[in-house]
Amino acid sequence: MTKTGDDGTTGLWSGERVKKDSLRVEAYGTIDELSSALGMARHLCLQDNVLYAIEYIQRLLFRVGGELASLGVAFDRPINEDDEKTIETKTAEIEERIPLRGFVVPGMTQGSAALDVARTIARRAERRIVELSRTESVSPVLLRTLNRLSDFIYMLAREEESAQGKLTFV
Repeated sequence: MTKTGDDGTTGLWSGERVKKDSLRVEAYGTIDELSSALGMARHLCLQDNVLYAIEYIQRLLFRVGGELASLGVAFDRPINEDDEKTIETKTAEIEERIPLRGFVVPGMTQGSAALDVARTIARRAERRIVELSRTESVSPVLLRTLNRLSDFIYMLAREEESAQGKLTFV
């Protein structure tokens, strides 16, 4: 225990201290929450490709969190266009295998239910980061990547349901 946060501040990766309720801390805290939700999903999902994708996303989220927790110093592994493209490509591959023909009832399997919760956290994280970007510098690539991430997680949930014959349309 460091006890350095007893005054309501926390240390950023880059060394600065900020208030615990700052938009920056809220943004990377929501990314942490998303990673934890994906960790739960990983233990409930059954499809190997979904499991690999979840781990890929969690590793990406460590970089997102690191970038958001860096102020005044360039983060050494920022989110880049290749990350954005990878998520777009992986999402498109699932969309080709599983064409959606309407609204889907979420959470028809344990794994997809956990992924659907993670998807909603991803959307909240994106909203927090957009809010942060109104007052502080946030990479446009990071913003675009987060925007695409919730679609990717959505399709991973549909992959789980489809493989188990439980994809259900409204």
